[in-house]
Amino acid sequence: MTNKFSLNGKIALVTGASYGIGFSIATALHEAGATIIFNDIKPDLVEAGINAYRETGIHAHGYVCDVTDEKAVDELIRKIEKETGIIDILVNNAGIIKRIPMVEMSAEEFRQVIDVDLNAPFIVSKAVIPGMIKKGGGKIINICSMMSELGRETVSAYAAAKGGLKMLTRNIASEYGAYNIQCNGIGPGYIATPQTAPLRAAGHPFNAFILSKTPAARWGTPEDLAGPAVFLASEASNFVNGHILYVDGGILAYLGKAPK
Repeated sequence: MTNKFSLNGKIALVTGASYGIGFSIATALHEAGATIIFNDIKPDLVEAGINAYRETGIHAHGYVCDVTDEKAVDELIRKIEKETGIIDILVNNAGIIKRIPMVEMSAEEFRQVIDVDLNAPFIVSKAVIPGMIKKGGGKIINICSMMSELGRETVSAYAAAKGGLKMLTRNIASEYGAYNIQCNGIGPGYIATPQTAPLRAAGHPFNAFILSKTPAARWGTPEDLAGPAVFLASEASNFVNGHILYVDGGILAYLGKAPK
């Protein structure tokens, strides 16, 4: 059974994986045997990512690429296929969020979030699918969100993009499942990262709110996403397609405690 989870000989592209959740997922895929390729939008981020991977003993291939630029993405995929090989696993991880009340958000700011969080996964997936078809199959994992299902104050653009990404995931599964391509999503809950550190400080009301809404009674860690990512990238999930796997400690299943 453990062989079903092996990624030996597989080539994985994880977008925006210089740090954070993408870095943790890429590290997990490497530990399962995959060759890791990642991109970021700035040269200094790519260099920092390469150094961070090297410190953990991983030889990762890093490229500078704006995933919202279709021509740049097409050029990147051609370069990867020439230098390393056809991509077996794509993780659409790159994303942004702008926490702005809807009536204060400009259309330009809204479009920027949609461009990075929804258009880019479409662009990158479209670029790798022909190679996967040629190779006989592949895995696409879209990093969705609980905001694929829920709304919340100040995240109208992010929720719209992640809801759209959920449906893009299902449509890729529908359109290319016959080519042995499985497209699924991972929906992280609230994860303990450097970006969320201020919110997790003792006494912060948001920290108390998240703990009260999470049956697991804790924030998630990037490592909590490792197993789900390897599962969806491996042969163990060959008949799982169009599914969003929420890794949220039970938030979406929980109505919350009744007031006393």
